[in-house]
Amino acid sequence: MSEPNDSPAGSLMNPRTIVRLLSAMMFLQFFAWGAWFATMNAAMDAKLLGVFIGDAYAAAPIAAIFAPLFLGLVADRFFPSEKVMGFLMLVGGLIMLAVPVVATSASQFATESAAAMREAGTFTADAFAAQQASENASGRLLVWLILGHLLCYMPTLGLGNTIAFSNIPSQDQFPKIRVWGTIGWIVAGLTLGALGWSASYNIFWLGAVSSLLLGVFCFFLPHTPPPLKGQPMDMRSLLMVDAFKLMADRNFLVFAICSTLICIPLAFYYGMTAAFLTHAGFAEAGATMTIGQMSEIFFMLLIPFFFRRLGVKMMILIGMAAWVLRYVLFAFGAPDQITWMLLLAVALHGICYDFFFVTGFMYTDQKAPRAIRGQAQGLLVFLTQGVGMFFGYRIMAGGNLFGIPLNLTFGPYGQQVTSAPTYSEALTAARGTAEEIGVFESLTKMFSQSLPSGLDPELLSTTMEQWKNFWLSPAIMAAIIMLIFGLLFWDRTRTAPVENGEGFDNLPEPDDTAKGDARA
Repeated sequence: MSEPNDSPAGSLMNPRTIVRLLSAMMFLQFFAWGAWFATMNAAMDAKLLGVFIGDAYAAAPIAAIFAPLFLGLVADRFFPSEKVMGFLMLVGGLIMLAVPVVATSASQFATESAAAMREAGTFTADAFAAQQASENASGRLLVWLILGHLLCYMPTLGLGNTIAFSNIPSQDQFPKIRVWGTIGWIVAGLTLGALGWSASYNIFWLGAVSSLLLGVFCFFLPHTPPPLKGQPMDMRSLLMVDAFKLMADRNFLVFAICSTLICIPLAFYYGMTAAFLTHAGFAEAGATMTIGQMSEIFFMLLIPFFFRRLGVKMMILIGMAAWVLRYVLFAFGAPDQITWMLLLAVALHGICYDFFFVTGFMYTDQKAPRAIRGQAQGLLVFLTQGVGMFFGYRIMAGGNLFGIPLNLTFGPYGQQVTSAPTYSEALTAARGTAEEIGVFESLTKMFSQSLPSGLDPELLSTTMEQWKNFWLSPAIMAAIIMLIFGLLFWDRTRTAPVENGEGFDNLPEPDDTAKGDARA
């Protein structure tokens, strides 16, 4: 029998109080992430640190890969979940406090280097990028600090789910708690827009303060004993051995491979959209991108309706097709900065995410035997948010792995936007000092697009043509993967209708390997 102090404190609380506390936790958790992650590329690009964007974003999937191991070996066995989460958020917040300081130093070095190279007549995009990669020590330290913060943050996604599932009166209340995470991400983006911080290093200060606030708040959450306390170490479960056996099913193998591959073009959206929108004339890209999360909530409500009528294969194909369309809209909207095309591309995020990922999680839950559903969900997160996104960010930035080039291109499509440093400097100079405007007027900029009249038309045309070629690469990748999936996936398994939140109830409670998805 468990000791009294090992019982969740939530059992002594009013259920309504529990839901409010957990909703606030979810809100702060995703606010702290959304405050900086989505527009980090715009801030780094504006400050001439574009060469480090790929490595900075690749830190997220690395942390996502190691998070389940930390949870399974340490957090879920020895310490109360709310205290581990509080400790990690406090440490992560302290690390984040150093990020804007180091980033400012790295940008100062980059600016001085660019000026010196221009004076010597040696400035080219390739030469500047090579010099920054080899000589900008602060830039490399910046990447390590972001990795350190994310290594603290990623385990909290699973811990937050554990705290919620351990204390809510019934699991059908989880969706309305989890939706506050998406709301937190939206509010973070709108806050950046209202404050005019989308392309500023102030995003890191906001992320640091909100992380520290959540760290303190966690110690007031219901007591949640370690869920695996006293249980023997199960390396078979931790390493997802049984879940990998699902690959013997040809349809699940096709689904797993295509899910991994589709996350490669997905990384282009997360890693470059804010910088692209800023170049295209959206002054507050952070606020603009929240349109995607708003559509995510809308389409989440429609999942039960479409799922009953379309089935797994058609739902996933629609999700993939939306990714192709999104990148095509970005590509052909770039040359003339066509506002409606760019906003529609952002709004498609709801279909891209819900129709593919939510359906994928439900399909995985259906295919896996009850005893290994947690492993199966963990495997899907590992393949998509870990492996797929890692290679996606590397390919997006034209990086390499152990010296092996990963600059996947299709002729001119997928090549880097080499004029970005020069264009970013010119755009900043042309805009000059921002005028003081009200909060409401700032928020209206999420829908408006304009470029300063003093911008060099030839530089603008060159940069936007390069962006067009850049976005056509993930469009081609997503189209190829969609075609492969459509031809090879023929699973006729019927999934039960999803009504009144049942689809969420069927998702397994987090265990050693399934610790929640790594996205808002």
